[in-house]
Amino acid sequence: MTCVIVDDEEPARQDLAWFISNFSAIRVVGSFADGREALGYLREHSVDVIFLDINMPRMDGIALSRTLKEMKTRPRIVFVTAHREYAVEAFEIEAFDYLLKPFCEERIVHLLGRLEASEKQTPTSGSIALRKNDSMVVVPVGSIIFCEAWEHELRVVLKQEEFRITSGISDFLKRLPPERFFRCHRSYVINLTRIAEITPWFNQTYLLRMQDAVDKIPVSRRHAPDFRQVMGIK
Repeated sequence: MTCVIVDDEEPARQDLAWFISNFSAIRVVGSFADGREALGYLREHSVDVIFLDINMPRMDGIALSRTLKEMKTRPRIVFVTAHREYAVEAFEIEAFDYLLKPFCEERIVHLLGRLEASEKQTPTSGSIALRKNDSMVVVPVGSIIFCEAWEHELRVVLKQEEFRITSGISDFLKRLPPERFFRCHRSYVINLTRIAEITPWFNQTYLLRMQDAVDKIPVSRRHAPDFRQVMGIK
C-alpha cells in the first residue's frame, strides 16, 4: 500500500511517517503542508491512503476530501486532528478512520493493522441484494442505516423502507464494508456515516440517534471501547 501525509505541522508529518515506516508495510510516497499542494499531486498519482489534517490554511482537510470524493479512484481517508468535534462530519464523508493528536502509539498501530487488512479483503460491491417477498431488491450499501437482529430474522433499515431477511447478524456484517459499518451491540450493526447524535448512557455506554431513523441504537458496554476508538472519543 502507498500513502501520503497532508498536515501543515512538520513535526506531525514526521511523527506519522515514523510510525507508518516502523509499524507497517505501507509506503509513504508524499508529504505535503497544505491541501492544494496535495491535490495537485493526487490528480497525477494514485495512492491507497491519505492521512489528512483537518485544520490547514488555503484548503482544509474537509474541502480536500470532498474534492477527492469526485475522483474515479478514491483513496482511504484517515483524518488527523486535535479537535474531536469534527468526528461526525469526518464519518459523514465516509472516512476510514479519525486519528486524534497527540498520537497514541497503540491507537496508530491498531489503525495501520486495519488499513493493511482492508487491502487484503475483497472489495465490497457498492450495492447489495435484499429479499422482499418473492423478489430481490438491489439497494446501495450506503443507504443502510442500521441492522437489528429481530427474533429469527434480521431487520435491515433504510430511510424509507426496511427489509426482514433470513440471516445472522455476523454473516450479514461480512457482506458490508468494514470501514463503514460497525457492530455496536450483539443485536445491532450501524452505518457510521449515518450517526446523527451520540448520547452518553450508563456504565460508559451510549445511545445513538441515526439520521432518518426513529430507533435509538444502544452501544453495549462490551463494544463501547472500540466505538470510542473508532469515533475518536476519549
